[in-house]
Amino acid sequence: MSAKKPTIAIADYGIGNLGSLANAFAYNGADVLVTSRGADLVAADGMVLPGNGAFGACKQAMDKLSISRWIGQRVSGGRPVLGLCVGHQVLFDDSTEFGSHEGMGEWPGTVEKLKAATVPHLGWNTIRPAQNSTIFAGLENERFYFAHSYAVLEWNFDQGIEVMEPPHVSWSNHGGDFIAAVENGPLTGIQFHPELSGYAGLQLLNNWLGTL
Repeated sequence: MSAKKPTIAIADYGIGNLGSLANAFAYNGADVLVTSRGADLVAADGMVLPGNGAFGACKQAMDKLSISRWIGQRVSGGRPVLGLCVGHQVLFDDSTEFGSHEGMGEWPGTVEKLKAATVPHLGWNTIRPAQNSTIFAGLENERFYFAHSYAVLEWNFDQGIEVMEPPHVSWSNHGGDFIAAVENGPLTGIQFHPELSGYAGLQLLNNWLGTL
């Protein structure tokens, strides 16, 4: 008997074309639903929070649909959430992109403009994966596709309870180091676009699916 396909709910809050992302998960054998319904986002085996464009506009659109609430509910229950690009950025405290905007506060940190001579950071780049990373297993020497002008440049996480496993933080560089990915229990954030990263991106999404 074949294993049951994982169900993936991609949060649709009206910004960006989600077709490539849905196709990438379907290629990896998932049943994919693009939806804004809270019940669907909570019930799925994995929830994906995409992001495209400016932090403030994305966060405002998410708030109108109570996306933060559904993410908090899933994380508190240990149910996986994957944030991509701006969907990764909004998981932090705040952003300075075109003003000051509040994030979801799942992780400490501020989304700031990249300290590079050329912005945006557009194209393929390497990653320095965290030790014991799950999503980058077998992909340590691969390149991934980035399209962004802002990122989190520092990691200052209070470990708190000693028995907690510390988050796995992976880095990239464009004019200076920035956070490329965070793996923190059920919550994972990725600054680049795996759905546009060819074989490496597909394999990374497959690695994440394997954690569900």
